[in-house]
Amino acid sequence: MGWGLRFSWELSGNGWATCLIEDGSSQWRDSVSYCTDALADLLHGVAGLYGSGGVQRVSFDLEPAEVRWVLRGRGADVDMAIHHFPDIDASFDLPDRQGALVWSSTQPRSVLAHAVAKAAGDVLRTHGEEGYRAKWVRYPFPITALQDLYRLHLQHDSCARAHDLPR
Repeated sequence: MGWGLRFSWELSGNGWATCLIEDGSSQWRDSVSYCTDALADLLHGVAGLYGSGGVQRVSFDLEPAEVRWVLRGRGADVDMAIHHFPDIDASFDLPDRQGALVWSSTQPRSVLAHAVAKAAGDVLRTHGEEGYRAKWVRYPFPITALQDLYRLHLQHDSCARAHDLPR
């Protein structure tokens, strides 16, 4: 648990991104499709952990599979689980436990928020808003969602790491 969390989001082709999350003991990596606004959904999901806590769910389309991130706020920590379903069209109403658990970890909310915001900021710095839209095709870069997550992270977390805030 702690500072060993690594998250990356790399545009890997038109309409595809490679997503990686690892915590030092295990990792999950897959190719995510543009059929959903996946990066925006993840930023909103992590930002939602600053509200009443509770559970945030984020679904990524892998064409045809689905991975569902389940983020459970537990005080200052977040229990994270990624469940894999073979067909996104058939899994919409299925409970999380019916998907295969492919990755899980518990991390401080501040570490998760920093890692996700930094990765999204890296995508913005690499591609810019226009370049992102050209590669992601269906959705613009989620600048407002990124700014909101940074604002919440800086307001509620003690984070000594550098922050390169998007404008």
